[in-house]
Amino acid sequence: MGIEPIGILTLGLGFICLSMGHERGVVVFITLTVLGSAAAILVGSANVQPAHLFLIFMSLSTFSHPKRFSMAVRALRCPQPGFWLACLLLYGIATGYFAPRLLARMSEIVPLGAPYFPSTDGISPLGPVSSNFTQAAYLSADLLAFLLISTIAATKSGFRAVVIGLMAFAFANAAFGLLDMVTYGTSGQDLFAFIRNAQYTFHENEEVAGIRRVVGSWPEASALAGISLGPLGFTGTMLICGRLRLWSSVLFAASVFLILRSTSSAGLVALPICLLLLYLTALSRSGAGVGKSTSNGIVLITPLALIVVGLILALDEALYWRIYDYVDLLLFSKATSDSGLTRSAWNYYGYRNFLDSFGLGVGLGTVRTSSFLVALLANVGIPGTLFFALFTMMSLMKKRDPVATFESDSRAASRNGGLCLLVGAFIVGPTVDLGLLFFVFAGLVSSSIQNDAIASPAKYQPRPLAPVAANSTDKLSN
Repeated sequence: MGIEPIGILTLGLGFICLSMGHERGVVVFITLTVLGSAAAILVGSANVQPAHLFLIFMSLSTFSHPKRFSMAVRALRCPQPGFWLACLLLYGIATGYFAPRLLARMSEIVPLGAPYFPSTDGISPLGPVSSNFTQAAYLSADLLAFLLISTIAATKSGFRAVVIGLMAFAFANAAFGLLDMVTYGTSGQDLFAFIRNAQYTFHENEEVAGIRRVVGSWPEASALAGISLGPLGFTGTMLICGRLRLWSSVLFAASVFLILRSTSSAGLVALPICLLLLYLTALSRSGAGVGKSTSNGIVLITPLALIVVGLILALDEALYWRIYDYVDLLLFSKATSDSGLTRSAWNYYGYRNFLDSFGLGVGLGTVRTSSFLVALLANVGIPGTLFFALFTMMSLMKKRDPVATFESDSRAASRNGGLCLLVGAFIVGPTVDLGLLFFVFAGLVSSSIQNDAIASPAKYQPRPLAPVAANSTDKLSN
């Protein structure tokens, strides 16, 4: 076990957070989730990322208040979203321990971590895997983050702090991606050594069609593209709603650019789906009324823009074939590439694991797949998949507020951010853990503004003295 320099920095930020309060601390916490390739603490082959370490300090700062702690406990009651997420966690922990042992050697797996049985060409007999523990720890942090955000966002000031944190994440993600692109081949890349210290396999120097793949603060290009879908959905919806227009438009454009520039096949497949979701959101908000000019403009301009692009491609045959060859390389020919065949094999073994476990799953963190749905079925089976589906419906599908306010628009943006992350995960997600950002989105959507009295302990204010009547007589003067 060893603490890294970035871990020391995280500890320092954590102690500062304890003194400056949970609302400022939550901005730091959400921003730290962008460091997907960093390890604050190394424990054997496991990595403790800075955001997970900072989560401890955020929990102490937030749940030390009795009312906020009671709110978090209430969020775990049936049928609240936290209840179903807790059920997924408990079921995952139970299957992660018992299933690989009770079903040992009954199936072949693509292990997510270091397997108990020896492996051949990445395939080993079903048995305990080191990631059974680490995935349980990550999912526990996801539950804690969800409770944390839903509790902090229960006040207007806390709600705005979470929104600022999400905008800060989008900015940091875009900044790291652009910096990685412009500093490639220069000494500026040495700056990334500070945050690329986790025990992962990094793919920061890969090229596609002579174009270097951008990874930003993540281990590989597909991770950058997948996580950028969240800021794309969030900032795009905030732009549609006319909230924080300057920052939303800049960060939305930056997120789209990074997804395209990452040359990730999953990102290219997910991008049009997410853009369609945003267009449907604009369509649902369009019409006569105050504050709908942006959504009306998007609804009208988007079809015209598509027609113009289509005409340009029809008139410029050379440009059409250049784009076609690029898309063919990344998408149409992907299935026959080595990477595509490997990922297809992962999903095949995952589906076999689901059947061999009689639909119960081979245990949380046991196998690696190339689709979040297959990962759910293979690892936690039908029960775990139902628990996650109930959590998603109860959190992200919360009934929309009838009046357009900053809070209701921010919840809609968080809903779309979470759905965009799900789109990317269903295409290429390898594990049950969706990452902290998804549960930050879910926590914000699930939050309900309560009395601001829970924001900080009530301070004593002396009661004003009653005025003395003009004709009163001072008894002591007699």
